[in-house]
Amino acid sequence: MLDAFEMPIWAIFGISAVAAYFLGCFNGAVIVSKYILRDDVRSHGSGNAGLTNFYRTFGGPLTAVVILTDVLKAVLAVLLSRWLMFHGFTIFLSAASTTALYDAIAKYWAGLFCLLGHMFPCMFHFKGGKGILSGGTIAIMVDWRIALVVWGGFLLLTILTRYVSLGSLWAGASFPFISWYCYPDPIIVALAFACGALVVWQHRANIKRLIQGNENKFSLHRKS
Repeated sequence: MLDAFEMPIWAIFGISAVAAYFLGCFNGAVIVSKYILRDDVRSHGSGNAGLTNFYRTFGGPLTAVVILTDVLKAVLAVLLSRWLMFHGFTIFLSAASTTALYDAIAKYWAGLFCLLGHMFPCMFHFKGGKGILSGGTIAIMVDWRIALVVWGGFLLLTILTRYVSLGSLWAGASFPFISWYCYPDPIIVALAFACGALVVWQHRANIKRLIQGNENKFSLHRKS
């Protein structure tokens, strides 16, 4: 096991942010469709580089690759941020309560920048996905209580209405509030609200279609 090393806190957060952002840029739907299928998913359907649009457009076993990519990058972003925090900032390793707080902050911080990379990937002209799969993975890694509320509401609304966007809006809107309940710390609450706001903002076109009644419903049978 590597020994802890001293690093300025601003450097830890800076490195974590940059690493999480570039990990987020590895958008599974874009990579698989553009470089394997040779047909960019963003030129089809809603134009979104997300799992739902990929499945509706292409379907098939490569959907699993998209899922794995978007899950794995979120896991790596969070783990790297935690490693940097607890190996480069030794002053906080003595108090258990402070350690738990900085552990949570590290997760939320990495999650925010991973979502930014997923939604606005610099290597794909800043046109990415809406962050639901990666965001849901981050929720699981942060706290099982948060994951239960976010995923439970998402699945329930999606199954009952067949609107993936409605479940996604629940996930984005509920994330900061359940985070507030579990971690009533101003820094964590601010980061959680930023994450939730990004998800809701990315679904603004879906909100408009839901209001107008012409939002697409999800089906396991993709369109030909």
